[in-house]
Amino acid sequence: MSAPPDGAGRGKRCRVAYATRERQYLWNVELSRSASIADALRAAREMARDEAIPWDSAAVGIFGEPRSRSDPCADGDRIELYRPLRCDPRERRRERVQRARRGGKGRAG
Repeated sequence: MSAPPDGAGRGKRCRVAYATRERQYLWNVELSRSASIADALRAAREMARDEAIPWDSAAVGIFGEPRSRSDPCADGDRIELYRPLRCDPRERRRERVQRARRGGKGRAG
């Protein structure tokens, strides 16, 4: 019997990422082939020190695209935990445009 092709039979490797304004956290995790995003987060959480990371409440995604925690992940995926925005960037831009139209200070674009 011949050997399986490279990578066959092994699980998958993903990177879990979370960033604050001060620091970026990255955890490389090895998962089973059927693992979900939730499984990757659980594996990263076990590796993390007592950091204040919103493991259960943060929105999640893969490579910048929002996903559900029950979605599967693929080998090489970057699974991201997202912080809530302090303010809506669209609303902030509207306010700058209105100030500029009124002759106030602030950039319009």
